[in-house]
Order: sequence, then structure tokens, then C-alpha cells
Amino acid sequence: MTMDRLRHSPTLIERAANHGRRVAIVASEGTFSYDQLREASHRVASALLGAAQCADLAQARVAFLAPPGWHYVVSQWGIWRAGGIAVPLAVSHPPAELDYTIGDSQAAVVLAHPELADRVAGIAPARGVRLVLTSEALEAAPRSLPVLDPSRAAIIFYTSGTTGKPKGAVLTHANLQAQVESLVTAWEWAADDRILGVLPLHHVHGVVNVLTCALWSGATCELQPRFDAAEVWDRIATGRLTLFMAVPTIYARLIAAWDDAPTAAQAAMSTSCRAMRLMVSGSAALPVSVLQRWREISGHTLLERYGMTEIGMALANPLRGERVPGSVGTPLPGVEVRLVDEVGRPVAAAGDPGEIEVRGPGVFREYWNRPAETGAAFRDGWFRTGDVAAVENGRYRILGRLSVDIIKTGGYKVSALEIEEVLREHPDVAECAVVGVPDDEWGERVCAAVVQREARAASPESLRDFVRDRLAPYKVPSRVIVVGELPRNAMGKVTKAEVVRLLAP
Repeated sequence: MTMDRLRHSPTLIERAANHGRRVAIVASEGTFSYDQLREASHRVASALLGAAQCADLAQARVAFLAPPGWHYVVSQWGIWRAGGIAVPLAVSHPPAELDYTIGDSQAAVVLAHPELADRVAGIAPARGVRLVLTSEALEAAPRSLPVLDPSRAAIIFYTSGTTGKPKGAVLTHANLQAQVESLVTAWEWAADDRILGVLPLHHVHGVVNVLTCALWSGATCELQPRFDAAEVWDRIATGRLTLFMAVPTIYARLIAAWDDAPTAAQAAMSTSCRAMRLMVSGSAALPVSVLQRWREISGHTLLERYGMTEIGMALANPLRGERVPGSVGTPLPGVEVRLVDEVGRPVAAAGDPGEIEVRGPGVFREYWNRPAETGAAFRDGWFRTGDVAAVENGRYRILGRLSVDIIKTGGYKVSALEIEEVLREHPDVAECAVVGVPDDEWGERVCAAVVQREARAASPESLRDFVRDRLAPYKVPSRVIVVGELPRNAMGKVTKAEVVRLLAP
């Protein structure tokens, strides 16, 4: 896909004009058409430009905090239409993480839903950043909006890194369009599709795969403010949904809810599932036991795919054709994938393991304000994922991570080093090691082994509370044990494989 072609192809917002009165969003605030989405996002964009007293935000960062729903979507589109870079904030994050993201992105504005404004009311003025309420922005008078080049940055997703603190992955409008067009082609999205969004909207899975693919296609996206297994089953039972996308943990919880339901209700739930055309699992390895049980319940063999924040989706099992358990399929349209050895040479033979490297128009532009890390992330134009795979019978199978310091739990990538840094701030902690312990429901559970300072005796629960006050809920260790010393190798380095064995159930 060339940049010249992108300049002459309709943008996401321009395409919305073709869908007019079709339903775009169903949320707690009501039901809204594409016309209403264009009009409301125009007002939000006008409010941002008016507050900045300019005709173009010129890629200024706008951090926004809104629950999944109407205000979230019009905020995201409004930021884009004003020429800004959207920085989605996680509604689950404590103030310390919100403050970090706002500060690291150098946000010029914080746009917040009235019900969540108190979360950032102290952060914005302390950083000298304007705070704008979404409710007020929606009342602004429309004004002229800038014309946007697809090479401009569109969004910054924060992702955990092996160096500790999250770093911002910058995607351009062209990157987003390439990712969306690849998935729309591969999964045959159409205007009569209807998808239920239950994933967080500060990660690529929920933002791109679900919300943006739906709106690009003229489809309807139902947004739930939070995941609730009973509510999801209620929506499936309507028979109106055609697609569903989630992480393995969500499918495990839906299975548990189905198992707890009366026999008559189970039959109706299963019948409703079979009416859907596609169900997808991603963001973490799908246990074969979950795939098999879900197939028994729903009649669907979940479509497994592989992607990450920096590249969008790269590999997927076929929409039509055999889906092999444990496999993530083949490269998606417009995506190049290769496996290389430790020095960057393509692996010698089929079946040999190698690091996954990806190239294509959907690959992100850079890590925000981190030129050294951006440079290290690429090799000869290929993005180095840090994931190891092998090709078996023409299909890719993920084998693991190069770094033991990245934990994949419930669909999130978590940096063990970031959690260790926080634990070491506790006055009772002398040393610690954070690891991912394999788990059927979560993929991996975040766990920690702690060495306490002499004469100190913090309880494991108090240490978990200490982390909970400083990091997102999914980063809080589910189990903490106190040990006399951490296992180390001959060089004195902590052997995390031994720590995993200490923490395994």
C-alpha cells in the first residue's frame, strides 16, 4: 500500500458519510448513527481547537479518559479530526499510572468524561495541562477542521517493555488504515455485521480489531462498559451478533457461566452462539482445553491469531479452512513475516525455531521519545517482536518469549521489571523476583518471591496492596511468597525458572 494511494483513498471519517443513518454505536448512553458520530466528533474537534486557539492541533497529544461507550468514540474521533494524537488512558489504572502516561506523552490536553474527571483533576493542573470535559466538548459550535495527511501520527498505545516503565508505541493514520484493511479483507467484514466489544479500549485489540474494523465497514459495534459474563451471554442470546472477539481468559469465564446455567438455558445459549459467523481469540496463548470446550458449547472453533501493539495483527488462522489448535496460522494480507536466528539470519530449515520479525505498512512508526529503543526494535527494516516461533506444516506455532521479563496475563503484556521496581520501593523488601506462572485461565499469573529486610515482616497481602495502589490491577501479583534468598546461578543472576518452580501450585 503506497502513501500516494492512501492520500487518495477515503479516510475512516470520510467513509462514515456513506453509512449515514446506519447504527454505528450501541452503548449505555443510547444508540447512535454514523451521521451522529460525524456530527458529535466534529463538535469535540471544534472544542479542542477552540481551547487551543488554533486551526490545527498539529499532532499535539491529547490524553483522554472515558469508559467504553459513546463518549469514548467521539473523543477518539474528535482528537483525530482536530489534528491531534490520541492517547487513550485506561479506566482501570490508578492515579500514578495515569500521571505517568500523561507526563510521558507530553499531553497538551486531557479530555475526560465527567464521571471520571476526578481521576485526573489533580494531575492535569499539576502538569500545567488543560482539562476539558467531554460533556462540554459535545456542546461546542462546529468550526472548520484541518485536512490530515495519512503520514501524521494518530495514536499512542502504551505497552510494557523489558526495561521496566511502559513506552508509547506511535501509530500513524496510515498504519491504522493498513491494519484495518488487512483484517477487513481477511475476516470479510461487512456493513451488516454486528460485534460486541468487551475488551479494554486502551489496547490495539479492542481499539483496532473490534471498534475500528466495525466502523470502517459500516457495521454496528455494541460497547459494554466492562466485561460481565452474564451480560455477554444475554447479548449473544439476542441472536443479533455476528462476531465476537476476546482473550482466552474471557472465554474461560464464559465457559464457567455456561456450566453454571440451567440445562434449558444452556441449550438456548449454545444455539445463539451457532448463529454467529466468527469468534476470535487473541492477545495470549489459547489453551487447547479451552478451545475444545468452547467448540463443544458453541459449535465454533475459535480463530486464533497473533499480533502485538507495535504491529497490529500479523498472523491468523483462516476464516475459511482448517484451524489447527495451538497454531496462529499464516501471514495476514499485506504483512511479511520471517523467522531469524540470534544474529538475524533466516532460519535454516522448516521447523527450526526463530524470532518472529515483521514488516509491512501496519508496523508502528516509533516509540515516543525513545530513539535508542526504537532503533533497537528494528533490524534492516524488520520489527523484532521478541517472540519465538516455528513453522509446522506451513503454519506458525508460537513457542514463547525471548525475554522472561515479559508476562502475558489475561491478554495483557506486563513487565516483570516494572513490578519489581515498585516492590523494591517498599521499606520491608530487600530483594524480589516477579515471574509469570502458567495458568489455564489467565495464560500466566503474575507472582512474586520476596526477600525481606532484617527484622521486617510485611505480610504478602500488604505487599499486594502496596502494588495495587501504584499499578494497574492486572499487574498486581496474585501470589506473593517470602523466601530466605532468591535462587541464583554461578554468575549471581536470579534464575527465574527456579522462581517459577517455587511459585507453581
